[in-house]
Formats: sequence, structure tokens, C-alpha cells
Amino acid sequence: MTEYKIKLDVFEGPLDLLLHLIKEEEVSIYDIPISKITQQYFEYLEMMKQLNMEIAGEFLVMAATLVFIKSRMLLPAPPATGDEESGEDPREELVRRLLEYKKFKDSAAALRERESAQSDSFARNFPSEWDEDDADYLKEVSVFQLLALFRKVVAESGKPDLYEVTLEDVSVTEKMNELMELMETTPRIVFEELFRGIRNNMEIIGTFLALLELIKQQLVRAFQDNGRIWVQKTENGPTFTLTEAGADAENGAEESDATADDEPPPAIGKE
Repeated sequence: MTEYKIKLDVFEGPLDLLLHLIKEEEVSIYDIPISKITQQYFEYLEMMKQLNMEIAGEFLVMAATLVFIKSRMLLPAPPATGDEESGEDPREELVRRLLEYKKFKDSAAALRERESAQSDSFARNFPSEWDEDDADYLKEVSVFQLLALFRKVVAESGKPDLYEVTLEDVSVTEKMNELMELMETTPRIVFEELFRGIRNNMEIIGTFLALLELIKQQLVRAFQDNGRIWVQKTENGPTFTLTEAGADAENGAEESDATADDEPPPAIGKE
């Protein structure tokens, strides 16, 4: 049976994850609590690994960088010589990279908002509780915000061993089809509602990976409004068919036996 993998590098990079963690901690980029952030960074990597998400090498490079900075900060600073100050902050280079990247992201976001303001493509897609005059409407969320909310769903499911189960016979393709069928009747839905009634550990993970794949294919979008994350079918987005989803899933999965014509769709689990 073929393992299914989501390529995370399509979504976000390690600097995005760090910015997310810093924002969650409500601390200044200039004063990163490196020990705590490093621990949380590794927790996210472990969660992504358990979800069978393909992690780009740059995430591992950043992990090594964080460990190096943490070890530097544990060492006593070298004594100052002459008029020199007592040693530079080991976090300085990382802070510089984060500030440059944040500036780039903010500029890109401003351009997207300008394009949105010039288009009325979303005008008829707001749920009744959204105020179109609210400047904060339709804030697109990052994959790490979705991961954080998914972790909350897992915690509330009462299944602490969720990531330890063996995942078999959970077809991501089928879950994608189920979600798109739901979106036909409910074009927008609160994130948590996607998991309502699911009691099976495998299905919880399969549903989440299916959602990430649909976002990657631009079939649905995830937005934040007043602290809640909504999933919405993309207006004028690509046409979804189960066959197309299956083809994309196979491209994102590990190689399987090409001679097995009757092999079931890609699933999460061991071969």
C-alpha cells in the first residue's frame, strides 16, 4: 500500500514557522526566547513527521541553526576587549533574516489586498457573520495555523495516542472527494466542523491531509475571521473530479508498483 505525502515546501518554509511561533508567544522578534521557540519548533517537526508530511531540507537546516544558537547562548559571553562591547547576540543573524523575510511577506500581503480591493469576486461569498466593512475579513491563514488548530482538534478528541497508531486503508483521495461533496452543499464551513462526528484516529488524520491537498490545488481556501478559521470553496477555482484528485495524489506519493493496475487509491499507511 502506498504512503501519501503532502509536500510542505509548497506551502511555507522554516522562517514562516518561526514567525508563527513568535507571534503565538506574543514576543518581539528582537528578543526571541530561543530555548522555548526551539522546543516548539521541534514539536512541529515531529508532528509533521507523524502526519507523513514531506519536510524540505531547509527545515532541518533551521533546526540545526536553532540548536547552535541555543548552545551559544548557554555559554558565557567572551570578555570585552578595549572599546568593544561584550560579544554579539547569537540571535542577531536570525533576527536579521526574520525581519527581512517579514518585510517581504508584508509587502506581498499588501499587494494581494490591493488586488482583492479591485475585485468583487468575493462579494457574494461572505457568511452572514462577516462584515464586509471590517478591514480584517478574509485573512488567509498559514499551514502552521492549521497545524496548531489540528493539534487542538486532536487534544479535544480524547485520543492522546493519535500519532502513534498505524494508519492503513485511509484514502486521502476519498477524503478529498468527501470534503468537496460537503463544500458543494456548504461552500464555507468552520474548520472544526470538518472533524465533527469522526471518532476514528485514521480518519481524523486523513481528513486533515485531504484538506491540505485541496488547499494546495487551490480548490479550497482557509481564512480567519474574528479568531475563527473558515474553509471555503474557491470561487472560479479548478474543476474537481475524483479522477483528477487521484492522479495528483499519486504524483505526491512514493513510487508504487506500476504493474498493479487494480491497486486502490493512495492511502496513508505502510506498504
